[in-house]
Amino acid sequence: MLKQIKGLHHVTSMAANAQENSDFFTKTLGLRRVKKTVNFDAPEVYHLYYGDEAGTPGSVMTYFPFPHIAASRAGAGEVGETYFAVEKGTLGFWKDRLTGLKVGGLSETEVFGEKRLRFAGPDRDAFSLIEVDGDVRKGWEAAGVGTDEAIKGFHGASLRLRDAGATRELLGFMGYEQVDSKDAWERFAIPGGNGAAVIDIETVPQADFARQGAGSVHHIAFAVEDRAAQLEVRKALMDTGYQVTPVIDRDYFWAIYFRTPGGVLFEIATNEPGFDRDEDSAHLGEALKLPSRYEPYRDQISGLLQPIVD
Repeated sequence: MLKQIKGLHHVTSMAANAQENSDFFTKTLGLRRVKKTVNFDAPEVYHLYYGDEAGTPGSVMTYFPFPHIAASRAGAGEVGETYFAVEKGTLGFWKDRLTGLKVGGLSETEVFGEKRLRFAGPDRDAFSLIEVDGDVRKGWEAAGVGTDEAIKGFHGASLRLRDAGATRELLGFMGYEQVDSKDAWERFAIPGGNGAAVIDIETVPQADFARQGAGSVHHIAFAVEDRAAQLEVRKALMDTGYQVTPVIDRDYFWAIYFRTPGGVLFEIATNEPGFDRDEDSAHLGEALKLPSRYEPYRDQISGLLQPIVD
């Protein structure tokens, strides 16, 4: 069993409109946009990152806004819901806030003993705010969201699968332990993780397979401390039979990817070097940052990107 993985690093989804996406995460949820860059494989598309003040691993929601992308279709073989952690007793604040801002899909429920407020993003993305007692992480105070109510980071995410067996085994190999189960749901967590250490599996044997599009998760990334730990994880996964990519430099972290038995794309990302490597921490996410190979084409790329007004 691996010991290097500490929980989630980031979750990357797809959107239809960059301005709408930025407004929702910064002005509605009160997160900080910590990086405005481009999709390294499609530089005519933004890659936008939102999180806490520093973009701490375990807090960062990221998006590829494709202007003409079709809507997603929910189903099996995907990340079902992304969970954000908030302070115990603050769901009333969030219900009032999201209702006032006309956010859709609001519903209150309790799962595995945790109170949660479900809501939908601009592209019908599936999210929950979950009250987590004892989470010492500090959220970003902005847009009328105070320190007490601020989103602290991820609590975790759910996977929606036709058959949980092989993925259950994979999570165990990655250091997750099963801590609860109820009906079609199983909960896994990493003891002593980074606060974003919960993964739920929902088994839906009769569900159609999901279709990716606006509002769906492209991949889910797990955090390791550094490149040495990442190489250890890569070797272990390959020795187990997984097809893992070479290490890819994403400027703000190094990444490897592999497809899980249930169809979900997993990434293992390093905590280093962080989002302040190319801009001052006081001004994260303000200027358009490009990988060095695209810098000579800045004017052309900027002309293809929809301007974002803050």
